[in-house]
Amino acid sequence: MKIAGLDIGTTGCKCTVFGETGEMLGKAYRDYPVSRSASGHEIDVNALRESVFAAIGEMTARFPDIGGIGITSFGETFVLTDKAGNPLDRAMLYTDPRGAEECEELRRKLGELHIAEITGLRPHEMYGLPKLLWIRKNRPDLYERAVHAFQMEDYVVFLLSGEAVIDYSLATRTLAFDIHRLQWSREILETAGIPEKLFSRPVPSGTAAGHVTAEAARKTGLPESCLVVAVSQDQVAAAVGAGAFSGRIGVDGAGTVECLTPVYDSLPNLETMADGFFAVVPYVIPGKYVAYAFSYTGGALIQWCVDTLARKEREEAEALGISVYELLEKRYAEKRGNEPSGLLVLPHFAGAATPYMDTGSRGAILGLTADTEVSEIYRGCMEGVAFEMLVNYRAVGRSGARPEKLHATGGGARSRVWMQMKADILNLPITALRTAEAGTVGSAMMTGIATGSFMDLEDAAAHMIEEKETYRPDAAMHEKYMKIFERYERLYRAVRPLV
Repeated sequence: MKIAGLDIGTTGCKCTVFGETGEMLGKAYRDYPVSRSASGHEIDVNALRESVFAAIGEMTARFPDIGGIGITSFGETFVLTDKAGNPLDRAMLYTDPRGAEECEELRRKLGELHIAEITGLRPHEMYGLPKLLWIRKNRPDLYERAVHAFQMEDYVVFLLSGEAVIDYSLATRTLAFDIHRLQWSREILETAGIPEKLFSRPVPSGTAAGHVTAEAARKTGLPESCLVVAVSQDQVAAAVGAGAFSGRIGVDGAGTVECLTPVYDSLPNLETMADGFFAVVPYVIPGKYVAYAFSYTGGALIQWCVDTLARKEREEAEALGISVYELLEKRYAEKRGNEPSGLLVLPHFAGAATPYMDTGSRGAILGLTADTEVSEIYRGCMEGVAFEMLVNYRAVGRSGARPEKLHATGGGARSRVWMQMKADILNLPITALRTAEAGTVGSAMMTGIATGSFMDLEDAAAHMIEEKETYRPDAAMHEKYMKIFERYERLYRAVRPLV
């Protein structure tokens, strides 16, 4: 019997199949279009559904004996459907500007801190409830026809099993879930005038929803005996896949977005968390929570630097048979050794995430001279992301997060230079994991537990998580970086009034 994990992202979905003992056997990917304009950011859920079925179908053609499939997805974005699960319209993405007025109305009625104390979230229009209120006000015809308000996880769980269940971590992203009682907040929904019956039934992360229906089996090739598991939001799955099961270990998600995920062994101070716009999310382990501290541009900033400034270096790297990243790091070492770049890079090229949540902020590169080379800007961009990570690390530290080390996942974990730099700046050991796709691994781990392939998280981790290399902080380099960080801490407030 095989186990599968389906990871639903903003622009594509991936289905990965594992053997009973945790070895990866194969994966399939399908993308779908996203529409962005000044008035709205939307996704065609019909296209998403067909891509999901196609990705699963490709895997079932190779592995017909899949005994369980776990569903994880990005958060906030929801779709209104009829009773059968047919989408009534396109879905608004979390980046969609609509819902700001409705969010402000909720703040006036309930109070910003009171909402945060219930939901673990500081109110923001990115969440589902304000956007649902916008639909009710501006598209009453659509709202009146709606039977379900699904996020992508529970939407696909419903398509496959016929059961409307949503795990706690995704339920949190609506701004209507009580993280203390682990149920929909009657106070918030009554204030908003939204019926609870629109939402799926909340269940713990990793809960088996049911078996594949005959119709879903026909469309995907999954056997009707296959168990469908409501796993979690993608960041929670990544924390599981990184082996972060207690407050001792945090996660450095070094992907397109840089995300620091600390684990709390008990509920942190919600007022302190709200100050930094940090979401508090129920974890897969009862009584534990995680938070998301992130920068919109992590690996995305490095990619921008390479694509925009290093075209010549990319050609040279191809001729040498090495990656452009390797070439830039080599050039820098030849010129500067391991010294800091001397540049200050504010990595807000897509706005500022936590602890500011300022979409109007912009990126900046300070300290350029006529002698500055591309390799130095590249190094400066890596430093800027790491300094922004330290800003977030210190902010979550005020709420009691004290990880002894970090486990690194994502494409950025492959850069030894960047990993060592982060260890030096954060003054924490960072362990790169063998697999970069921790979310996929975490989904398979929880699915394997639901199907009986693994006894518990520790057993699943022993089969599926492998450490690659640990980077330990260098005291001398940490001291050098802290002198630069004293200036970096003032950078946002210095640049923001100018942009």
